[in-house]
Amino acid sequence: MGASRSAYDRLLNRISTHAAQVGVIGLGYVGLPLAIAVARAGFPVFGFDIEAQKVESLNNGQSYIEAVTSTALAGHVASGRFRATADFAELSSCDIIIICVPTPLTKNREPDLSFVRNTTGVIAKHLRLGHLVVLESTTYPGTTDDVIKPILEETGLQSKIDFFLGFSPEREDPGNRNFEVATIPKVVAGDGIDAATLVKAFYQLVVKTVVPVSSTATAEAVKLTENIFRSVNIALVNELKVVLGAMGIDIWEVVEAAKSKPFGYMPFYPGPGLGGHCVPIDPFYLTWKAREYELPTRFIELAAEINTAMPRHVVDELAKALDRRRGKALSRSRILIIGLAYKKNVPDIRESPSLRLIELIEERGGKAEFHDPHVPEIPTTREHMAIRGRRSLELTEAALKDFDAVVVATDHDAIDYQAIADHAILIVDTRNVFGRLGLLRETVVKA
Repeated sequence: MGASRSAYDRLLNRISTHAAQVGVIGLGYVGLPLAIAVARAGFPVFGFDIEAQKVESLNNGQSYIEAVTSTALAGHVASGRFRATADFAELSSCDIIIICVPTPLTKNREPDLSFVRNTTGVIAKHLRLGHLVVLESTTYPGTTDDVIKPILEETGLQSKIDFFLGFSPEREDPGNRNFEVATIPKVVAGDGIDAATLVKAFYQLVVKTVVPVSSTATAEAVKLTENIFRSVNIALVNELKVVLGAMGIDIWEVVEAAKSKPFGYMPFYPGPGLGGHCVPIDPFYLTWKAREYELPTRFIELAAEINTAMPRHVVDELAKALDRRRGKALSRSRILIIGLAYKKNVPDIRESPSLRLIELIEERGGKAEFHDPHVPEIPTTREHMAIRGRRSLELTEAALKDFDAVVVATDHDAIDYQAIADHAILIVDTRNVFGRLGLLRETVVKA
């Protein structure tokens, strides 16, 4: 107990004086903005990543994440407040270690915790008395206790006694300029009272608002609940889009009118499917865990089923429009997809429905190209290897007239919709961008 109190007091003092060395593992969309926020709060930060190119870029003051400007990054590098490294032996000099690695799904839609397990194994090699280890990666309730803790305790050190363990779910919203890491309330929890106090003490020096909860499992459930809420409500409007569309009713007009109600309603919008690193994936973490308790999650699974079916619905509507408006089969058509990113005004293609749209069009014999001002080329991904390397086409009058149809999948602001309206032969709009901009034409079909 003495060792525990001594380690606790030392770390609490180092946190309160901003002397604690912080290590952030995984310098992607979550890890890099967090690392810079921690540096801005006055803590010295090591950013750990296995990709040498990322490490070199960051140490040269060049950011590859829109939420972190190169100017801000370069300032922290120059001051010595931030340094990126691929040498994980430097974890031993850190006081606080934060895990921000991916938690994808397997091909069978089950949690893939390989990145979390491997990272925790690396931490274990350098674990010492007084370390605080915090997981930020989204996962199912119980991961911190049942996966992270046992790996770390294989060293002979014990949580609550020799080291401290916590969970604080990331809350990133790429492209949203109204919020950043420091202004988004942070849910925090620890394994035991001391760990909870340390996690809270640290994060409240980094962000404006800290929201403590009773356990790491509760904090893990909070993150899943937030994203399941979005998944279910988006599925609802996607289903309404199909049903009301069959009745000749415009779902966009319905939502616009419904949101005038000042209570009891929150607007969600339909689209070509779900994308991003959270909403399409996180619900499956809970459905998988629920099976351990022999409990059904029918509502969540139905929502996922509806959202997953949306790209196919869009392609079906595209095929109908080509047949009715052009007298041409999809199998003999060239299609231009507008927007490869999953969300407007960002370069993030993770789980983007646009990738699936391209595949579905070509499975039916058509040819698909894309234009995206934020994504110059389709990178290599595990799920879409066949279309990697394709490059964004320039949006010209000649190019627009050369395609049998244009499908707006992502409504980036930096796209010339006027040119599309004027020159495209057929437009399938999944985002109501032409209605919103007052550019509706006979050539526009909503899907």
